Amino acid sequence: MKTIKIAGVPEHFNLPWHLCIENGEFEEAGIDLQWTDVPEGTGKMCQMLRDGETDIAVILTEGIVKDITAGNPSKIVQVYVESPLIWGIHVDAKSNFTSLSDLENAKVAISRMGSGSHLMAIVNAQNQGWKTDDLQFEIVNTIEGAVEALSYGKADYFMWEKFMTKPLVDNGIFRRIADCPTPWPCFVIAVRNEIVENQPQTIRLLLDIINTTTSEFKDIPSINRTLAQRYNQKIDDINLWLNQTRWTQQSLKPETLNKVQNQLFELSLINKKSTFAEIVHNL
Repeated sequence: MKTIKIAGVPEHFNLPWHLCIENGEFEEAGIDLQWTDVPEGTGKMCQMLRDGETDIAVILTEGIVKDITAGNPSKIVQVYVESPLIWGIHVDAKSNFTSLSDLENAKVAISRMGSGSHLMAIVNAQNQGWKTDDLQFEIVNTIEGAVEALSYGKADYFMWEKFMTKPLVDNGIFRRIADCPTPWPCFVIAVRNEIVENQPQTIRLLLDIINTTTSEFKDIPSINRTLAQRYNQKIDDINLWLNQTRWTQQSLKPETLNKVQNQLFELSLINKKSTFAEIVHNL
């Protein structure tokens, strides 16, 4: 039995992994897959890959590309979710902010530097024509930290996946004033170089298992009900989310990587561009 450690956010995108683990599919293939939920998100998972705390991360594309360019000894082995992530831009429900333009000089709550909430705040600022150098950040670690920061006025807005944050909107804690979709596929599967080099067969087998499940995921009977129950969502919201979410079993394309790196470079989030071979490994 090969032990492989994997990390991902505790969100609906990752239910296919949990179903495979619960059904014993990895175990049957001789893989002891040990899952860790990481509510802090991409920045924390980048650190876990660097420290060897996890072997694999199901991680935001822009975050891992940035960190590999900065020396993270990992490779992207596959795209996991092909559709964009829809980032909701949220303010405290009692705040006076009513439109996106109100937030130009406001402080943004982020889970940590290098996280998706940090990088996408900069992408959003550029989209709006704001000065990205003027952005102010408050590190809050988790969504619970963001609730506290916004309610006490330590920060003014917070960007997080629209549907996972919707219960907070429905309960009158946050108000969503806009959406900001990523301009690229949102989640990829990244593996530490040591594992890619020493256990390629295990990783190939693992990808075969998860890819079979994601290709059939939307056809699982009552999957919308399962998702709604597990992730505290309304059925209508889950149906909408399922309709716009596309899992994939494909490798990251060179043109997609170029698009991500060009934008990160333009925003001074990376100071050099890496080659395709330095970032991507096709098993």
